[in-house]
Amino acid sequence: MWRVTAKDWSGTGLSAKLISIMSYLGIDIGGTKTLVCRLSDDGQILTQDKFATPHDYKEFTEQLRQTVETIDLSDVIAVGVGAPGVLDRDNNLVTSFGNLPWKNVPIRPDVAQILNKPTVIENDAKLAGLYEAVLLKDRYDRVLYITISTGIGLGLTVDGVIQHDVRDEGGLSMIYEHNGELQAWEKFASGRAIFEEFGQRASDITDPAIWQEVSRRLVPGFTELITLLTPDVITIGGGVGAHYEKFEHIFEPLLEQYLTPDIKRPDIIKAANAEEAVILGCHELAKQTYGTQTH
Repeated sequence: MWRVTAKDWSGTGLSAKLISIMSYLGIDIGGTKTLVCRLSDDGQILTQDKFATPHDYKEFTEQLRQTVETIDLSDVIAVGVGAPGVLDRDNNLVTSFGNLPWKNVPIRPDVAQILNKPTVIENDAKLAGLYEAVLLKDRYDRVLYITISTGIGLGLTVDGVIQHDVRDEGGLSMIYEHNGELQAWEKFASGRAIFEEFGQRASDITDPAIWQEVSRRLVPGFTELITLLTPDVITIGGGVGAHYEKFEHIFEPLLEQYLTPDIKRPDIIKAANAEEAVILGCHELAKQTYGTQTH
């Protein structure tokens, strides 16, 4: 596929420079819906399709096959896939898959076979963190992304590269005392936990006392992550993070009380793009992994 990029009126006729259009495909697999986007080389979304994610994995692959048949893949260089689960990267498997019942599914090779394109797969929170890190690359080297939504996901990026020593399980792998018993951080501090406790989503909370309690629940995980990972900045995403301006004045002074003087306090900011961060991270990782190729 080609496009005219410049015109040269030489007096004897019209000539044109032609360059190849290159694009990437991003696939964001969620517990309820799957988003499929074709993106330009510079990360602009050109087309997008979505479908309800089937609970049966074979039905999912068939639905994906039908969806991509409607997309012009002739200029697609590579594919990036985001998965909300735990990856076995050595064996190309997603061992568990969040809210879906899939276990040990070979998503990367299956997607590569369906599309006949080079394919890379990564945990969705890490992909969102990669995209946020790209936006901040001129200001920060170590970017920690924390998404607080149905669950709590984590992604650390250093100099634009995803770090895999941060576990895919995110907030499920971090255990703290809460209400007199040991619990996973996600179980008492996620958006789902907040809704179950207070009957309100973050978008609806106006009571400072509730935000005080939300902040208290978030502090243990942030304290540990800051101490162990020493990020330059933390970007907060997800349904709770999208409303950070509502409680940052409560949360940050509380967090400060738990950080020892020798620990550098990172900047804490709201993520720039909560809706499309994963799909844009798919694009960035596919481009990093397979590079720009010409036709």
